[in-house]
Amino acid sequence: MARLLSSITPLFSHTLPGGSGEDAVNQTRCFYAGENRRVVHHAIDMGLPESADMRAPGEASGLAALEIAMDEMAEKLGMDPVAFRILNDTQVNPEAPSKPFSERHFVECLRKGADAFGWAERNLKAGGRREGQWLIGHGMAGAYRGAPTMTSGARVRLQKGRLIVETDMTDIGTGSYTILTQTAAETMGMEMQDVEVRLGNSAYPTSSGSGGQFGAASSTAGVYAACVALQAQIAKRLNVDEARFEHGRVVAGQIDLALADVADGEEIVAEDSINFGDFKDTLEIGTFAAHFVEVAVHAYTGETRVRRMLAVCDAGRILNPITARSQVIGGMTMGVGAALTEGMSVDTERGFFVNHDLASYEVAVHADIPEQEVIFLDTTDAASSPLKAKGIGELGICGVAAAIANAIYNATGVRVREYPITLDRMIDQLPEAGRGAIL
Repeated sequence: MARLLSSITPLFSHTLPGGSGEDAVNQTRCFYAGENRRVVHHAIDMGLPESADMRAPGEASGLAALEIAMDEMAEKLGMDPVAFRILNDTQVNPEAPSKPFSERHFVECLRKGADAFGWAERNLKAGGRREGQWLIGHGMAGAYRGAPTMTSGARVRLQKGRLIVETDMTDIGTGSYTILTQTAAETMGMEMQDVEVRLGNSAYPTSSGSGGQFGAASSTAGVYAACVALQAQIAKRLNVDEARFEHGRVVAGQIDLALADVADGEEIVAEDSINFGDFKDTLEIGTFAAHFVEVAVHAYTGETRVRRMLAVCDAGRILNPITARSQVIGGMTMGVGAALTEGMSVDTERGFFVNHDLASYEVAVHADIPEQEVIFLDTTDAASSPLKAKGIGELGICGVAAAIANAIYNATGVRVREYPITLDRMIDQLPEAGRGAIL
């Protein structure tokens, strides 16, 4: 057995006076089993900007360290990194064993990912696979991100067979218009082209807003609640207890009526919000993923190229696989930047940031990513929302940096524990064949 028996995880996060920094160890508390643990966050005042949220606050940066440590432990034990993580899976919060996960399919993510990626055919010896001038490596990492929800409201207006949805929810390129249209159309049994979604107006009912991976699960639940309130109004008008809404019609007993004819041309308005009860306090609700990466590292220069990436995600019901995939591959791309290029350089003598624009602070772009694949597990989580969905927008970046770091180690035998993993941090440690050629 190679279960984690104890764990000490300190975090030092710089902050402005009175700030809190970024808590990058929260995911460590409940990601893996472990009988004894000490997790500490130290916020340290420094003359630098607040160390704070970007994407997946805490998890994106914390897992960049934790998942390298898991890889190193697996190697020390002579275990497959996937098998080591499976062995240390948990279905309860290790710090509160009476608090089970509502749904947790991390092991399935690992197994399905290993199979789809071809993990069994990976490079087994660090520095042992080469294609011409390139050292080839394979790495993986687990991912965890919480699944918060927030109170969210909406108003719906039925006008002669057309439904208008109003909520002050935002769409920042994440597909809110699409999934809210879907939710309203499916709940009311209408075609999507008969639904109009209006967002971003403070005169509309208050929504969750975007951020923290809570937007989709919360706002769709709010629209669902408003549509259910509209259904109740229609049933009351027809003097029936229950009704079915399908194909643009309302059906109840002997009644089979087009929605356009329900109110004789009058507008019917309903408004409601979703509120999440205390039952969530007794459950641990999260999202999970497994990331697999193949890299090529130039044997003479240390240049790293990401060749292919795979993410397998467990995030409840996927409301729209197309927009969800876009969210995940965007996170994966951001993870490449975090691993290889993104680092803030401070001139401590002159007191300014050297790379203060996108000409010198380099982020990954489409041309840097040859192949990305995303697999969604077919799961639902009734504890999360009425639609049994959880957010996924930030899960895509969690663990990616560590998967790349682990793949670089597998390719070269060089373990770099500082990001970004630029070539200067490993060129003098490359295998002798490469170093001899460059020197």
